[in-house]
Amino acid sequence: MALVVAQEVPTSSSMAVPHGPAGVGEARHRMRAQLRTGGVAESVIDDAVLILSELLSNACKHGRPLGDALAGDGDVRAAWRVDRRGRLTVEVTDGGGPTRPAPATPSVTAHGGRGLNIITALADDWGVRDDARGEVTVWVVVHRDVHDTDTGHRRDDFATRVAAPRVSAMADLDFANAFDDLD
Repeated sequence: MALVVAQEVPTSSSMAVPHGPAGVGEARHRMRAQLRTGGVAESVIDDAVLILSELLSNACKHGRPLGDALAGDGDVRAAWRVDRRGRLTVEVTDGGGPTRPAPATPSVTAHGGRGLNIITALADDWGVRDDARGEVTVWVVVHRDVHDTDTGHRRDDFATRVAAPRVSAMADLDFANAFDDLD
């Protein structure tokens, strides 16, 4: 008789991350290690780590640190959990900012503004929660069931949606004679 021992994902993990880029790598590494130890599918872990990075970047760019610290001096809070049903949720809390988190429509040449659009494409759900102290938490349900055998479907869908069209499918482009007049 074989004994099967199921690994369980930590039900909760929370950490203070410096308000700035310094702690993002540590948070990503810790999340990846904990979720991997818990048996979460690699495609879900990849999505969760990318989402955590986007949320932390947005918190540091648009939000204040928690408490009374000045920008760059304090912390923001990163948390993730897998509940009993297997739903993976990621949260980042900052001290609030002048604007509410909302997806943008950046120009093709813009250097930013795509983070919440990426999160929307990868996640099952997301939203914003305010509290009485002015703190803002952006929460993301990365996947509704990390134990589902079809956990990799979102990454494939996302890659398909953002793929550029083939050049041969663009009717107005004719490269065949582009260099004929160059002798």
